[in-house]
Amino acid sequence: MAEIIQKDGTWTFDGETVRVVPGSDKSVGALRRSLGELAVPLAALAGISYEPGRKSGRLRLRLREGADPLLQITRDKLDESSDPYRLTVENDRTGVAEYFVDAVRNALLLEQIPAGRIDRYLMPGPALPVTASAGDGTAAFDGERIRLSWNWKTEESKASGGERTFALADVEAVEWLPSSGLENGALRFGLTRTPTKAPAKYDPYSVELWGFRKDPLMALVAAAVVARMPHPYAQAAPPPAAPAAAAAPGSPPSGGGDQDALLRRLRELGELRQSGILTEEEFSTAKQAILRQL
Repeated sequence: MAEIIQKDGTWTFDGETVRVVPGSDKSVGALRRSLGELAVPLAALAGISYEPGRKSGRLRLRLREGADPLLQITRDKLDESSDPYRLTVENDRTGVAEYFVDAVRNALLLEQIPAGRIDRYLMPGPALPVTASAGDGTAAFDGERIRLSWNWKTEESKASGGERTFALADVEAVEWLPSSGLENGALRFGLTRTPTKAPAKYDPYSVELWGFRKDPLMALVAAAVVARMPHPYAQAAPPPAAPAAAAAPGSPPSGGGDQDALLRRLRELGELRQSGILTEEEFSTAKQAILRQL
């Protein structure tokens, strides 16, 4: 068991899971407090590092791309106080931090965990129901429906339409952007039947964000929705290949170029059979049809 306890939080590792518990220090942001304890399985990790500094160091967990819906939606745009996978370490605990890093790295090597992206979420996302208020509105999600409601600061043309409620099944895209400089941020939902290119200030399916401390909480709503949508890296199984048509009676013999194409087709059929897409019967039928054309 490896453990490091700091004002910023507590991390423990039992050989299989890194448990991340936020601390009570004022530097811990609202997003981390709202998430609470996280259990990060070893299979979700791409790496870990410790970065020493003059006043304090930092432990950083690096997750595999696609493993966590929160990271999938925020795309490295969370500030340090909101990032649950960073831990500020006092300089007198450097040795403990380095021991923690070695323990996790050794486990990753022993289990031969790949660092590449993954096609399924290994982190569950924020607990439901989830609600956040920031900018010009409030967003709520119960697992099936999203509700956007407005406050007194909402643009009149947007607020006049009242609150918006729509089903998860109607959402085809979710975007969370923090404010940057003079540019406001947004939580935006793209609906299948209601496309819009309007700025978030006027878009009834977006919450405009102005850069205040509660803005990251909107990322929790976004992550909860994304966690229940199809994974962006999941690939649908290719449809079974249709058996090749037999040559019509009396057809002229194929030329050399056609023969090369037919031979390539035979190899493809063999690969489809080996991968289980074609049954033996389907493979045999398609093979005989091709052989008749050679």
